[in-house]
Amino acid sequence: MWRNREVQLYLIIMILIGAVATGAAGLFFTISTTILVLITTMLLIACSVVFTRWRYKEIEKLSGYLRRISNGNYDLDVRDNHEGELSILKSDIYKVTLMLSEQRSYLEQDKVKLTNAISDISHQLKTPLTSMMVMADLLSDSKLNKTKRAEFTQNIRIQLERIEWLVSSLLKLSKIDAGTVSFKKDNVSVQGLIERAVQSVLIPMDIKEQTLLVEGDKSATFTGDNHWTAEALINILKNCVEHTAVGGKVSVSFSENPLYTEIKVKDNGHGIPKEDLPYIFRRFYKGKNASEDSIGIGLAMAYSIITSQQGDIEVRSEQGKGTEFHIKFYNKART
Repeated sequence: MWRNREVQLYLIIMILIGAVATGAAGLFFTISTTILVLITTMLLIACSVVFTRWRYKEIEKLSGYLRRISNGNYDLDVRDNHEGELSILKSDIYKVTLMLSEQRSYLEQDKVKLTNAISDISHQLKTPLTSMMVMADLLSDSKLNKTKRAEFTQNIRIQLERIEWLVSSLLKLSKIDAGTVSFKKDNVSVQGLIERAVQSVLIPMDIKEQTLLVEGDKSATFTGDNHWTAEALINILKNCVEHTAVGGKVSVSFSENPLYTEIKVKDNGHGIPKEDLPYIFRRFYKGKNASEDSIGIGLAMAYSIITSQQGDIEVRSEQGKGTEFHIKFYNKART
């Protein structure tokens, strides 16, 4: 404290004022008055020194508190129940400490998620890459007949398409997570949206001889992004087609009421086990009924796209009776 130039200047000024007051009292008043002024001045200077020392000790405590926070100790509580600028400062520092603690927690969670995501991606890419390496070695055999060569070439192409889809989907998800996707707020026709989405599943449905039924209020609309919502709906439809047997049925219905616009996608496939239902929107999650080629990212993408537009999606399923997805876009989100 004594090395502080402000404190030194403060004491010099206080002493000078006291000396002037004492001198003036000696000139114009009695000796007893002069002594009283001198004692009062000394007491005031002493009180000022004690008070200043106390404030510096409090500031020193705050400095130590901040040093411990910088070392990663966020469990300290510096608040008190007093009034005054120091108490306000302590309260503000504590608020900043809580904010830093939360940010650190979020960063640690992000690190874990990133590690898990990299692990999952590596696992997903390892299988097709290993398969292609084996088939590439086989193709290098000059004695390989044309039939096998064509078969291996086709398999490599399929694996490359799978990798391309995985990378493309992951890039889309990462953009949504990073908040770099700017979702439009257009007035979207639900019927037009569904007509656009079903185009992607007509061929696989035709191969599996499945029936598609679309019905609903043709005037139904909602505020959202037509392109991205179609992407979400395509992934849901693909999931239904994949888990519906040959000759099965997939139906899409839609409606609008004063509160929300709802789209229902239903199939009569083998359904989702009860224990898998809470996790089907989790990335890279593969349920018991998932196919070997399933990656577990389509429904996760659909969930991210819909919820990023303040919508809701839920699933209802019963084994042996099929699965039904409910998508809701609330009218309060309209601008």
